[in-house]
Amino acid sequence: MITNEESALKVAEFLLQIKVIKLQPDKPFTWASGWKSPIYCDNRITLSYPKVRTFIRQLFVELINSEFGKPDLIAGVATGGIAQGVLVAQELGLPFVYIRPEAKVHGLGNVIEGLVESGQSVVVIEDLISTGGSSLKAVEALRKEKCTVKGLVSIFTYGFKTAEDAFKKSKCKALSLCDYETLIKQALKSNYITEKDMLSLQNWRKDPAGWGAKAVPAI
Repeated sequence: MITNEESALKVAEFLLQIKVIKLQPDKPFTWASGWKSPIYCDNRITLSYPKVRTFIRQLFVELINSEFGKPDLIAGVATGGIAQGVLVAQELGLPFVYIRPEAKVHGLGNVIEGLVESGQSVVVIEDLISTGGSSLKAVEALRKEKCTVKGLVSIFTYGFKTAEDAFKKSKCKALSLCDYETLIKQALKSNYITEKDMLSLQNWRKDPAGWGAKAVPAI
């Protein structure tokens, strides 16, 4: 869920302007899962724009302070959440760690890189939430170290019910600066897409797994 529509629209505007998010209903992308998708998101691009990354950092800080209070530790999910997490931790004057998707195959075999202590309260930083699987894997890694995860914040979420249900089941509050509905609303307002595109994008959101078969003619 998002907490402030005005700031969410501004985030959406930035993401579209600097081409973090590309919308191509007529030339869909193929995700790693095999899904055909009219949207592609690469939040790492925000780091190349000081104005945008500062805006995002400040929104993260405000969101964390208002929703969770100051934690003991900030944790970033590798790899997209690492740089964002460092920026937030620096602003809050807090320690930082990051969580790998898998344990290292050499050395100490760490999943969490950095110093974690039992009993610490943590807010997790993620760049993007799709199904929520990688995000919740990071949450569980922290809980395994007996940390209290206060919640998770991300730049963008697709808002899939699968992810919402997974976070609810895990009892982890997840908040995002911007979501899919806000994004396509801003895209239409700024003439980035047409009304026809809007309909296709809404249909994908309803059935992301099956959308490709209906939207892309067989060759």
